[in-house]
Amino acid sequence: MKRGLLLGVILCASLLPAQIDRIVIPAGTPEDQALGEISKEQDTQKKLSMYQDFVTKFSANPAAVAYGNWQISQQYQTSNELAKALEYGDKALASSPRNLDILVSQANIAQQMKDNAKTFQYSVTGGEIYNSIAKQGKPADMNDADFAARVDDEKNSAKSSYEFMEAAAYNVIASENDAKARMAYIERYTPAFPKSRFEEQITSYAMMSLSDSKDQARLLAFGEKTLTANPNSVPTLLLLANSYAEDSKPGSLAKAASYSQKAIEISKADAPDADRSRKLSAGVAHSTLGYVYMKQDKTAASVPELKTASSLLKGEDEQQYAIALYRLGYAYGKLNKMAEAKEVLMEAVKITGPVQQPAQDLLAKVSAAKTKAK
Repeated sequence: MKRGLLLGVILCASLLPAQIDRIVIPAGTPEDQALGEISKEQDTQKKLSMYQDFVTKFSANPAAVAYGNWQISQQYQTSNELAKALEYGDKALASSPRNLDILVSQANIAQQMKDNAKTFQYSVTGGEIYNSIAKQGKPADMNDADFAARVDDEKNSAKSSYEFMEAAAYNVIASENDAKARMAYIERYTPAFPKSRFEEQITSYAMMSLSDSKDQARLLAFGEKTLTANPNSVPTLLLLANSYAEDSKPGSLAKAASYSQKAIEISKADAPDADRSRKLSAGVAHSTLGYVYMKQDKTAASVPELKTASSLLKGEDEQQYAIALYRLGYAYGKLNKMAEAKEVLMEAVKITGPVQQPAQDLLAKVSAAKTKAK
């Protein structure tokens, strides 16, 4: 690391409002000279002691204190004394709270400690700081073009730090098993990392969390808000379609059908370049649409949707395939096509999972029924 122009705080926030912090130790200063002596020391323990003396000696200089404590933190991280590393990193942040480099370092240490809460906290704070770059006030003596160029340069220089923290925070969400805790993380993640590269996955986790929490109203509100920002989000369309299909309010089934149809249209499962993900999405959408048609007493219209769903899901997603088969068997039963119902239900009962017992019960009823004349 070069001395004289060190990473990340010109502590001049009044001149550069909302910018990230950058630590600068001017060349030739006593602080710079002291750091030069420290850099010559090869013994780890002696170097650590010298950094501690540096922080004490230059305690009136926030940039020096931030840098010294950060180096102490990194020394402890290297020796795997992670609790101390985190402690001194927090001291560095106290002197340089908007420093993305230190926040990245802290998030990395917290990851090593498997402390998800702290990893998330450092990462989200970093995301908020990065996004404030574009919101900073323009100095009165700077023209618009130069100001825009400076903002772009600052964002580009901090982009790798932002992307690290974006991924670190996402991994915390993905590893959280408690639905309420996961949703609490998501509600902080979304504004800190707008238009995230993990947007679809985050949306899916949010909808799953709200579904697990049995919070139907909040789930629908979140999904509708997400669709406003990203109308072509297939995971959101699928989860909303499924939720509306189970909702008893007037108009919900129509919404479920509309969202299913849009998911089918976007997925383009019959296109030559359709991959597994697109086929699965289309299969689930066709299954939900068939289910909605049955609830709307359009059973004849549900059969082709459920047959398409079964075809797309077979060999791809066992549980969704079982759901589609069960629904198809039920539709055939309602249409008094008992032979067809029995055939698909016999396939469904072979699949271990939550649908297996309902399929067995329905198969018993179908087998006992007399096939009516067509």
